[in-house]
Amino acid sequence: MSAVAGHEACSCRPLDEQDLERVVGIERRSYDYPWSSGVFRECLRAGYCMWGAFADSELVGYCVMSVAVGEAHILNICVDPDHRRSGIAWQLMMNMLDVARAHTADTMLLEVRPSNRGARALYQAMGFRRVGVRTGYYPGRNGREDAWILALPV
Repeated sequence: MSAVAGHEACSCRPLDEQDLERVVGIERRSYDYPWSSGVFRECLRAGYCMWGAFADSELVGYCVMSVAVGEAHILNICVDPDHRRSGIAWQLMMNMLDVARAHTADTMLLEVRPSNRGARALYQAMGFRRVGVRTGYYPGRNGREDAWILALPV
């Protein structure tokens, strides 16, 4: 892991079929209820914006975003557990904001678990504000968990 000013240096680029094996590997290491390879493949086929963060040519994080009718919706963002807390999620999100603007979106939306303090802190630092709640949205080991809906003007 190469660090620059306390942050891991990475570059972002669109993902393709060749990246999916690594994406699914990171997803499975990160979530109790991971997306399947089929879901990621369908996102590619549907034309969703799928970008990866690469450090030394290794995929270390990814983001999936849909854009329609002026709204960009972050559907999935994940950083490899071995590379967390190094600025990669911030870089991915900044990249996705640029992608959203290029698609003429005026708002970015996402859902986050209230229990995910790290993600909530990142989104708050970026200026996201809570605009709603999806009750029982996420599966969990002890039942379902709500999702906070966050929004940011693009």
